[in-house]
Amino acid sequence: MPRSLTTTHPRKQPARQPQAAFATLLQEAIASHQAGDLDGAERLYGEVLQLQVAQPDALHFLGVLHHQRGRSEAGVELIRSAIKITPRHPDAHNNLGNIHKECGRLREAEACYRRALECGPTHHNALSNLAVVLEAQERPEEAFQAYTRLLRQAPQFAHGHYLLGRFLRQFAQNVGHIEQSAEHFRKACQLDGSNVRALQALGESLYLLGRQDEAVAVYRDWLAREPDNPVPRHMLAACGGSAVPARADDDYVRDVFDAFADSFDEQLLRNLDYRAPQVLTEALSRCLGAPAAALNILDAGCGTGLCAPLIRAHARRLVGVDLSGGMVEKARARGGYDELVVAELTAYLCAQPATYDVIVSADTLVYFGELRPVLSAAHAALRPGGRVGFTLEALEGDAECSELSASGRYRHTRACVQRVLDVAGFREVNISADTLRREAGRMVAGWVVVACRGVI
Repeated sequence: MPRSLTTTHPRKQPARQPQAAFATLLQEAIASHQAGDLDGAERLYGEVLQLQVAQPDALHFLGVLHHQRGRSEAGVELIRSAIKITPRHPDAHNNLGNIHKECGRLREAEACYRRALECGPTHHNALSNLAVVLEAQERPEEAFQAYTRLLRQAPQFAHGHYLLGRFLRQFAQNVGHIEQSAEHFRKACQLDGSNVRALQALGESLYLLGRQDEAVAVYRDWLAREPDNPVPRHMLAACGGSAVPARADDDYVRDVFDAFADSFDEQLLRNLDYRAPQVLTEALSRCLGAPAAALNILDAGCGTGLCAPLIRAHARRLVGVDLSGGMVEKARARGGYDELVVAELTAYLCAQPATYDVIVSADTLVYFGELRPVLSAAHAALRPGGRVGFTLEALEGDAECSELSASGRYRHTRACVQRVLDVAGFREVNISADTLRREAGRMVAGWVVVACRGVI
């Protein structure tokens, strides 16, 4: 189940409930839900509600399940029904807040988390979620107070240290904030050795501080403990500790984004300056003209589906492809696609000759150092006159080159992008500078690229 949605043991029922069979059925439903068997869990919750139409735990958890399956509004109504029966249930208020948060309704989410904390003042998940939505609403002082309150209440809460480390680095105003972020990431790793996000973040903060040797040591130690793990192997190269690959390994991309799938939108919520989907689709729309629902469009590296609502009006058919199955499931729940495919991007494009009128790729090609194979494949997958649009992180300088940054993403010079597009056969190339996101207290400079496959 998504880490952001909590499923706890059922609340004690009044004596009038029937009970051993009833309790067993509810426990079976919860176990199926936690195991990821959503079909089985939905059927079992339904059986519980046939026995008692107002059973609050079944209503609550079925509401969580509906949200997981993309039926968020139905999920909201079910959880509200549960809260009417058990109004002081902090988990239900927290989960209702999570649905609002993941649907972008931040004020409603905030109200739910505050209500959860009224019912359970030490509810750590509700407090950390409150901090996240305060941060997303650009209320950093209040968010910082919530994070510090969280760690005063739960100093051994590893995820709390990770969240505060992220906050300090995101809103860093001086080097001291980066140093503090590193210490919180280190504490998160000490408290939870399985927290790979904290390990990766620790290495990144150390690198930003100019402590490259320490960053390399973090990744080498991690790789020594997990020699088959692609994440420390890639990040070791990003910190200059090994040879830079031509592109990020498939296993690295898959592992990172499968791990982030449940919290990816939350990470973006915590950064309202994430702009890549918007600036890219706006640049493409200027070329495509008024929406007419007439084009075959591919969202290449669709992630959780953020581009879908922005480009859908132009599409007769909208297909999303991503290497991460976890991300594709999130995109499926979000909706808007006619088809979703789990596949490596270059291979997928090679198998789709002259299929698409538009290929849109927001923040996906940043995992390719050598762009020529994927852009040549994109050219072949477009129909004559079709257009490709993508974002990259910008590398300053006049040389035709790219570099792997400490974030694990590649940056490219304008000259490099232009050369690759020319070689791939694109025409009418437009490369404009823009900002893509905020990171470590600074805006990340990027390229917004639109190019055309010539008409034969």
